[in-house]
Amino acid sequence: MSPTFRAFRLFNYRVWAAGALVSNIGTWMQRVAQDWLVLTVLTDHSAVAVGITTGLQFAPMLVLAPVAGVLADRMPKRRLMLMTQTAMGVVGLVLGLLVVTGAAQLWHAYALALALGIAAAVDAPARQAFVSEMVPREDLSNAVGLNSASFHAARIVGPGLAGLLIAWVGTGPVFLINAATFAGTLFSLTHMRAAELTPAPRPERSKGQLREGLRYVRGRPDILLIMAVVGLVGTFGLNFQMTTAIMATAQFGKGSGEYGLLGSIMAIGSLGGALLAARRERPRLRLVVGAAFAFGVFASVAALMPTYQLFALALIPVGLSSLTLMTSANATVQLSVAPEMRGRVMALYMAIFMGGTPIGAPIIGWVGGAFGPRWTILVGGLISLVTALVALAYVLRTRRLRLRYRLRETPHLLVTTTPRERARLAMRAEQEADTRSAA
Repeated sequence: MSPTFRAFRLFNYRVWAAGALVSNIGTWMQRVAQDWLVLTVLTDHSAVAVGITTGLQFAPMLVLAPVAGVLADRMPKRRLMLMTQTAMGVVGLVLGLLVVTGAAQLWHAYALALALGIAAAVDAPARQAFVSEMVPREDLSNAVGLNSASFHAARIVGPGLAGLLIAWVGTGPVFLINAATFAGTLFSLTHMRAAELTPAPRPERSKGQLREGLRYVRGRPDILLIMAVVGLVGTFGLNFQMTTAIMATAQFGKGSGEYGLLGSIMAIGSLGGALLAARRERPRLRLVVGAAFAFGVFASVAALMPTYQLFALALIPVGLSSLTLMTSANATVQLSVAPEMRGRVMALYMAIFMGGTPIGAPIIGWVGGAFGPRWTILVGGLISLVTALVALAYVLRTRRLRLRYRLRETPHLLVTTTPRERARLAMRAEQEADTRSAA
């Protein structure tokens, strides 16, 4: 089997991936339909209302993450996900029925976005940590990449299909279809071979487990740096669910079909990034920083594109770089933490990564209303560039590294220790050798 798809040799992962693909298609359809419903049906193209809706959907991630992480470590993750996936399906069903019957109002969209966010906040750390129970450690990075590939393969299909359905029958049926797709995940969870799972050791119930998770992360500068990078980029740069809607309608005057197509085009780059990530044995911190820098460059370029067609093409490298950032950060964190802490650490990671959206989305929506649609993307791109440069300077200084770029040789980018640091390490090795000899 190809190294890119090696996790598929495992039955449980194959079943999981199939169900997740079906559910992911529905999720992307709902994302497009939700923004379109708020933007064009419930309001008169209010970017602020879309930002509030997005913020409400991701706010619970920030608030509930510590508790969700403890639940993910304490409870069987499969049982927990059965409950959360069912709840998310019910939210889609209720919203679909409200829209189809003509009863939907803006406050309904706000309330159901919040309900969906609560279920997703509890689901996310369990789902992230569950991957390590389906595959052995040496396949974890591959499985994380394939999960992202599934998510973004669905993104190629979901937004475009949602755009067509919205144009033909409206947003209501799209929400109902999404509700039905959760059956795919529920089927996969109930048809796994339990004997082939390797559950992580669950900590005994005791006080202070939230604080224990926070102390663990606080003592890991590498994880803190990754969280800082993905937090800032996620808060201000990864709002394309909202920003492409604003660009399509307000900047280029396009309809739902063209808006949905933007998501599918961006997913081409994301899928490529996910497949490349699946081939890596173990991602490195420098890949996280480099991907953040590349994302800042490509997002800034996309924001300045003069036509809809050029903007759509510019989204491909944006998708590639953003997905590389997300998968490398996710896999680096998962591979570097103790198994019994993984749920709590991933909850904090997801809280910072996605929990910044309630802050960033309304701000970006206001920026679009005040300064124009292009600034909704340009601001995020510039912030990502600054974040990557600051992170790079921090790594080079604290780890005493030197960075060189060689155009005519490979690898082009060379990271080495400084001469002073090499001398210090050599002296330390000599001292340790002397100590062992004396002993």
